[in-house]
Amino acid sequence: MAEDLINSFMTGPDENGRFGDFGGRFVSETLMPLILELEKQYEFAKTDDSFWAEMNDLWTHYVGRPSPLYLADRLTEHLGGAKIYMKRDELNHTGAHKINNVLGQIILARRMGKTRIIAETGAGQHGVATATVCAKFGLKCVVYMGAHDVERQKPNVFRMRLLGAEVVPVTSGRGTLKDAMNDALRDWVTNVRDTFYCIGTVAGPHPYPAMVRDFQQIIGKEAKAQMLEREGRLPDTIIAAIGGGSNAMGLFFPFLDDKSVNIIGVEAGGKGVNAKMEHCASLTGGRPGVLHGNRTYLLQDDDGQILEGYSISAGLDYPGIGPEHSWLHEIGRAKYVSITDKEALSAFQLCCEQEGIIPALEPSHALAHVIKIAPDLPKDHIICMNMCGRGDKDIFTVAKHLGFDMAEAD
Repeated sequence: MAEDLINSFMTGPDENGRFGDFGGRFVSETLMPLILELEKQYEFAKTDDSFWAEMNDLWTHYVGRPSPLYLADRLTEHLGGAKIYMKRDELNHTGAHKINNVLGQIILARRMGKTRIIAETGAGQHGVATATVCAKFGLKCVVYMGAHDVERQKPNVFRMRLLGAEVVPVTSGRGTLKDAMNDALRDWVTNVRDTFYCIGTVAGPHPYPAMVRDFQQIIGKEAKAQMLEREGRLPDTIIAAIGGGSNAMGLFFPFLDDKSVNIIGVEAGGKGVNAKMEHCASLTGGRPGVLHGNRTYLLQDDDGQILEGYSISAGLDYPGIGPEHSWLHEIGRAKYVSITDKEALSAFQLCCEQEGIIPALEPSHALAHVIKIAPDLPKDHIICMNMCGRGDKDIFTVAKHLGFDMAEAD
């Protein structure tokens, strides 16, 4: 048993919040007591049956879990190779995987006596999930969102406001997810007494990367059981898109010790992984550094200054990645690739046409890599990709890039 734990990929982080050389806690003195209290409360909650009973009840009756594992038969036939399954977390309440984690953090916040919840958001899905759960429990909600993302994700901004959240446009930097997270951290330092910061991805200071992963691994646990029921065996390959990487870690984590399963994370390649950094592929085009309280791979210049990066997808438009992904990359347990805007848009359209599913731009990146590799794989090869969000929020962005005038559609 002890030998199994030593050889397991599922034991991290260590007592210092590290996955190998990545992770840790790089925060101000003001925040350190809050971080330590959060860690203490989460460690207690993890072993508290009543905590998980409440989580499971809400996952089942509020979120709508388990989400289906769907055989994309027309897409499989169209590509002529591997059998393609989609883990359909876009069918969750609020339309994405984000609510899996938000429920856990806000239940924890309530146990800690916090009455004000703050969050950052890029695509708006984490913001919508946070606003939704705050509305359910009667908590004040403030969501920081880059001004650029406010403009390109208008449907989600309206949804957050309908749910009673205050949406704060962030104009610093390029007005995207990195800048929103900067302002959320500044808010937290200022309002330590009553405020809980609900981080939306597997990044930030310890214990956030592990805590968010733990809440999201419901995706992989379900997919594993569903695949065994449907096919009598595990998939050969699992694939998910990565910005910070919570939907990917959620799918990957339960499979890490299954050596027969290939694991592929798909980063945003933007206009191409090039010297101009017109992409957000931090593992492909970045190097280790410190941002938002943890050490991980980042897009940065020669002086260590964080670069802005670029992606058509607001949810992937982040110049870093969760530290556990950096560790999996360095030890070679997972493979990380990049997909361009053009490839993601093509996958978006093909999914609509072949399966009657309008995907978000984030999982469209993962699907684009499926489309790239499936035709060359044998028909008995099974791929499971995480359809982590639906595309309602992206229709204006896609229409613009496809040259369709939404105003004329009236």
